[in-house]
Amino acid sequence: MERIFEKTGYSQIPIICGPTASGKTGLSIRAAKKLSGEIICCDSMQIYKHLSVGTAKPTEEEQKEVPHHLIDLFGPETPFNVAEYIDLAYSKIGELLGRGVLPVFCGGTGQYVQALQKGFAFDSAPIDREREEEIRKEYEEKGIDGIYARLIALDPSCEEKIHKNNTKRVIHTLALLETLDKTTSEIREDSTKEGPRYPFKLFAIDWPREELYDRINLRVDLMLKEGILDEARYLFDLSLPENCTAMQAIGYKELFPYIKGEKDLSECVELLKQHSRNYAKRQLTWFRHMDDVTWIPSSDLKDYDISLYIK
Repeated sequence: MERIFEKTGYSQIPIICGPTASGKTGLSIRAAKKLSGEIICCDSMQIYKHLSVGTAKPTEEEQKEVPHHLIDLFGPETPFNVAEYIDLAYSKIGELLGRGVLPVFCGGTGQYVQALQKGFAFDSAPIDREREEEIRKEYEEKGIDGIYARLIALDPSCEEKIHKNNTKRVIHTLALLETLDKTTSEIREDSTKEGPRYPFKLFAIDWPREELYDRINLRVDLMLKEGILDEARYLFDLSLPENCTAMQAIGYKELFPYIKGEKDLSECVELLKQHSRNYAKRQLTWFRHMDDVTWIPSSDLKDYDISLYIK
């Protein structure tokens, strides 16, 4: 492993994570420049084309400053999951290290971050696809409430980890638990026996809660000026199933009632801000439960030098 990193001058791969609107993009660009590295996206929605404003994708100018990878890979109609992400991430890590370039991960999708840090081997957790399809059909006919209740009954820890509105993940996880007759923690333990494939170092940005919420509210206002409503109309017009991955993105579904003429724009915007704040709270909970995370106080963010911690 040391020989793989020899050309980079560093011994660990940084992952910059944390809640939405915390400043991850800016820090990752500064870090990548300092490290002569390139950025790998660790966000489940930025992989989709045409959805840039609502996913807070790095701007064209930011992407010109430092090469970015695993952004704009698929159309919104394409299903995508964490196992597929990990395969792409490992491939990109190998490519960059082969060129003597240090990867710098940036994103707030906790599942992706944890899968990298722990080295999840998804092929060790086979799932009954027929059972998953049966549950999906049940959802289409009866809704998610009964399915979510069964999931929590099988594994109470899922109530904190999986939001009921994330229907795709609820369905997949229930099918997985019913297939293997184990809890998610037991499945996770089985899938991490070999440990991480690369040495990762996690950095998460920590803001006082009210300041973070103010940043989120301001970001939503800016997104409206930058065209999130146009992106929401584009996604709405695709008529995708509700459980499609792209349809789970916070920022678009909250605007659909306005597009359909059911609610005022101001009401939808307030709901978007609320859901974004709720999402940030869940992200913080997720990352605070992870091991070996270096928390960066927002007061230190401007001058924080990641290179000092990954030698």
